[in-house]
Amino acid sequence: MTAQPAILVLADGNVFHGQAFGKIGTTTGEICFNTGMTGYQEVFTDPSYTGQIIIMNNVHIGNYGVKDTDVESKSVKIHGLIGRNLEEKYSRALADGNLNEYLIANNIVSIEGLDTRALVAHVRTSGAMNCIISSDNMDVESLKKQLAAVPSMDGLELASTVSTKEVYEMGDSNSAIKVAVLDFGVKHNILQCLVDRGVHVRVHPAKTDFATLKAFNPTGYFLSNGPGDPAPMDYAVTTIKQILAEKKPLFGICLGHQLLARANDIPTFKMHHGHRGLNHPVKNVITGRSEITTQNHGFGVDPDAVRKHDNVIVSHVNLNDDSIEGIKLKDRPAFSVQYHPEATPGPHDSRYLFDDFVSLMKTN
Repeated sequence: MTAQPAILVLADGNVFHGQAFGKIGTTTGEICFNTGMTGYQEVFTDPSYTGQIIIMNNVHIGNYGVKDTDVESKSVKIHGLIGRNLEEKYSRALADGNLNEYLIANNIVSIEGLDTRALVAHVRTSGAMNCIISSDNMDVESLKKQLAAVPSMDGLELASTVSTKEVYEMGDSNSAIKVAVLDFGVKHNILQCLVDRGVHVRVHPAKTDFATLKAFNPTGYFLSNGPGDPAPMDYAVTTIKQILAEKKPLFGICLGHQLLARANDIPTFKMHHGHRGLNHPVKNVITGRSEITTQNHGFGVDPDAVRKHDNVIVSHVNLNDDSIEGIKLKDRPAFSVQYHPEATPGPHDSRYLFDDFVSLMKTN
């Protein structure tokens, strides 16, 4: 491991010094934190983290190495990594390599040796903001100038930049249940959860028009997770309104949840610091049961607008802050959740939502 110094500068002027890890260079993005103790490789490859520099709050990251199959997309999507101890040595015999080599191969600039607990507390108090990490430039003033030019995540449309460029299919092509997926940055395991339930999925680019989706003659539609602000995604809202008019089953996750809300004239907003981790408690207000969930979002659905809406009901709420975690439409088979029921490596409390979606397609 290199002893080369590295520096982290926040948009509020705070400066932190540590050691370089991964690629030597400079990177920028919105700082956020994840509270999960495991699943770091899945986090790094989640397209929803595009444009973000992530603090991994667990002390040791990299201690079980990396494996080619522990991914949610074809490449690392985070813009940078911050850790207390980023480990080269690992204990898992089945691992394909170590974290440092993995980050270098994926061009990810990282910094370690920081008090991540204190840094997380600062972000939690001050809110999400842009930051810059550098291991090849220690001039704070020049880094601040570079940071000032980085666009805010608020108002930034990123989904179309990570979406598939070509249509592709998964699952049994002879299945009676077919789902047209709008890919705004879909995680691999979401598609696998559908395929595992006998669904044939066709994945379409984010800006696919409704006529193309309908030509597949799907049994249902799926709106995926993804990065960025849903507010500028008018192209998606238009398509979703057309999908809803068809009255076929529809399921949305994360960004897909926010877009379903916007298609029903419910506004979204940028959260103070978002929800990210593997341990967020959510209550299903319909069944009365609670779930431990995986989450990754920096935007939310306006709670007052949801509760005043004539045709939308709240299905799930966050037990930490009462934010909206799920909605259902009264007049058609459409629902969505803000969290990630496909969570891998876990928890698996919410996998029933895929079963609900399949049941909905079989009965409608």
